[in-house]
Amino acid sequence: MLILNRDRRDDTLACLASLRQSPYPNLEVVLLDNASSDGTAAAVRAAYPDVTVIETGGNLGYAAGNNVGLKWARRQGADYVLLLNEDTVVDPAFLGHLVEAAQSRPEVAFLGPLVYHHDEPDIIQSAGGLIAPDWRTYHRGQNERDRGQYAAPIEAEWVTGCSIFMRMSVVDRIGMLDPAFFIYSEEVDWCVRARRAGFAGLVVPAARIWHKGVRRGYSPSPRVTYLSARNHLRLLRKHRAGARALLGAMAGDLRTLASWSVRPRWRDQRAHRDALARAMVDFCRGSFGPPPF
Repeated sequence: MLILNRDRRDDTLACLASLRQSPYPNLEVVLLDNASSDGTAAAVRAAYPDVTVIETGGNLGYAAGNNVGLKWARRQGADYVLLLNEDTVVDPAFLGHLVEAAQSRPEVAFLGPLVYHHDEPDIIQSAGGLIAPDWRTYHRGQNERDRGQYAAPIEAEWVTGCSIFMRMSVVDRIGMLDPAFFIYSEEVDWCVRARRAGFAGLVVPAARIWHKGVRRGYSPSPRVTYLSARNHLRLLRKHRAGARALLGAMAGDLRTLASWSVRPRWRDQRAHRDALARAMVDFCRGSFGPPPF
């Protein structure tokens, strides 16, 4: 299990405390620390000496940071790897459910749990990712109250990056995460690559986690606006979604830019406007990787 952290010591310790309740017997936990300045690595070494701590040496982002752990897992001969966000809390049985489903479904490359909002424990954040015909990506069941409507395992076109359970033999075949994304859309890209290699994806609702990083009414920063827009366009181009999908996405971005520029009610969005404009310019220039701000 790989847990990537940057400057979220308390969340990381809470995540590890929840994992400690897991009865699953064959679990190796690795903390990947992306150059935190809050003492996370030292705190984890002190509180959880059985956890392997790897300091990556810089803020590598989600993709390249997790790739450090994937290389470690490959050297250890792991059959499966779980990428888990540090700002999650897990049900004790969640890992066992994922392993059981993977062992019974050899055609499945990647699996995800049912993800809930941490601040609303019975409200679903994601019951698996889907991709619309125009390549818009969205979460099945987002913001629905859990009434048992997703009780059975269900196929997914991608699963959220806060928890991805991946078969290592598939990683060997399709490659690791694409560091050009840095963060956002890299999990969609990874899952699309796995599906195009002939594998399936699955959400296992019996496996449950609670994620702090996204909430209803969540307001992203301009940095998130930049990365989300730039990387979505890159996803479309990388997977040859077609001119209609790419031009449609760019037209949508231009409409948003116009609204943020001329409508008085959106004057407070100028930082987002500038970030979105920079995202489109950088996409056209082929400038990817870490964000410029």
